[in-house]
Amino acid sequence: MIHRNVHIISLGCPKNLVDSEVMAALLAKGGYSITSQTDEAHIILINTCSFILSAKEEAIDEILKAAQWKKSRRGACTHLVVTGCLPQRYGKDLEKELAEVDLFLGVGEVGNIVHHLDGLNQIEAPGCRSVIGKPDFLMNAQTPRLITTPFYTSYLKIAEGCSNRCSYCVIPAIRGKARSREMKDILMEAESLARRGVREIIITAQDTTAYGRDLKRKPNLGDLLKGLASITGIRWIRLLYAYPAGLTDEILKVMTSYENICKYIDIPIQHIDNDILTAMKRRGGSDLIKKTIRRARETIPGVALRTSIIVGFPGETRTKFNRLISFIRETRFDHLGVFIYSREEGTKAASYSSRISKREKELRRQLLMEEQSVISYQINQALIGSVQEVLIEGKSDIPDHPYVGRCQRQAPEIDGVTYVKGENLAAGSLLSCEITAAGEYDLFAEVLP
Repeated sequence: MIHRNVHIISLGCPKNLVDSEVMAALLAKGGYSITSQTDEAHIILINTCSFILSAKEEAIDEILKAAQWKKSRRGACTHLVVTGCLPQRYGKDLEKELAEVDLFLGVGEVGNIVHHLDGLNQIEAPGCRSVIGKPDFLMNAQTPRLITTPFYTSYLKIAEGCSNRCSYCVIPAIRGKARSREMKDILMEAESLARRGVREIIITAQDTTAYGRDLKRKPNLGDLLKGLASITGIRWIRLLYAYPAGLTDEILKVMTSYENICKYIDIPIQHIDNDILTAMKRRGGSDLIKKTIRRARETIPGVALRTSIIVGFPGETRTKFNRLISFIRETRFDHLGVFIYSREEGTKAASYSSRISKREKELRRQLLMEEQSVISYQINQALIGSVQEVLIEGKSDIPDHPYVGRCQRQAPEIDGVTYVKGENLAAGSLLSCEITAAGEYDLFAEVLP
């Protein structure tokens, strides 16, 4: 086999990033060289997302950009491969629309990536440009991963797929029904990560609270958290994608019982109006959401809550939207992301009437973000004078705060950061710092002596 360089572009969520890391490791094991430089790559591999319109647009833009690079012959690129959600969703239709792509691979082909790229190395071009099978790939502790996040932090994917069937969401059709990894297997991977120097583990899945429901012994997220918390070397365990209806008292009690479980929960609620929640086919209504948030704050004092909201869903009248704004003002989430509703073919919601204009959707998104910026600023200001444990990530571009990191209330890339005043701070170190100033999203701190 000819040894070739592969440049991987990973789009979308952390769950997709784990797939990219697995493919990178398998390719490296199979004799390929993974390069971060586009001009050195013989093969450009783009692992795509197609969850909503903006994700599809980003994927198409990246594909066209790579195709142009390949065509220009300025680098070494001879082949362009597209993997992940976009080909899984649209299959062979992409062959006509994107003739520049040499091979499309669905999400079930992650484990077969070496075989497929070896086929590109044959003298004759492969006969089939698309391999789209069942979305049945599920990694395990023996599956190699080439971690691309900083050495001290790593995502841990505990399950694949989703069985919630929300009316706006294509994920179950793309990724299949929920499939959990055995708890023993997950703990084995976490122990391996700890031995490699990982200090922060970020738990991810389409719905982390659904963990174990499909397994014979019915382990749950609380059981898994206990196991992870007992692993030596893991200082932070962070929970993402916790479905409100699945965030039980048991899980909350476990979270408050272990110091190395971050007092941070990502709870995507999507909306608060009962009619909208029903149309979205979300389990549990506004009362359940409010009760869950109240229990989280009562059980875990000082917990930082992140959520995501969809605006512009069919039937979201001005009254219903105002109800959402009032709820955001009253609840005061620490972090909030807003998505504009995207009508996705193949979903139940795509057939709903009472659609809202693009301009109105964008206006509503801006109004929510403006409200949240005020809330975030006030919450951050209240942190001044408090002592926070900060994970140092590296140098900053702010002279009087030369280092940057994150405290427990800040997840990587989606929340703000903490700028730190100090000397000779090593990346990956966890230090006690006093918060001295704060902005809308970022904090400023000084290392305590």
